[in-house]
Amino acid sequence: HRLSVKALGLRKLNDVRELKDSPSVRGLINQVSYLVNVESDA
Repeated sequence: HRLSVKALGLRKLNDVRELKDSPSVRGLINQVSYLVNVESDA
């Protein structure tokens, strides 16, 4: 899961990233859902 977090561009605690909604990004988020919070602007 360390590589999934790195692939999402997250490096440190409380790091924030804005990513486009795509199946690959959703898959990575699903793998590390217990580590990240997801907010949607939609």
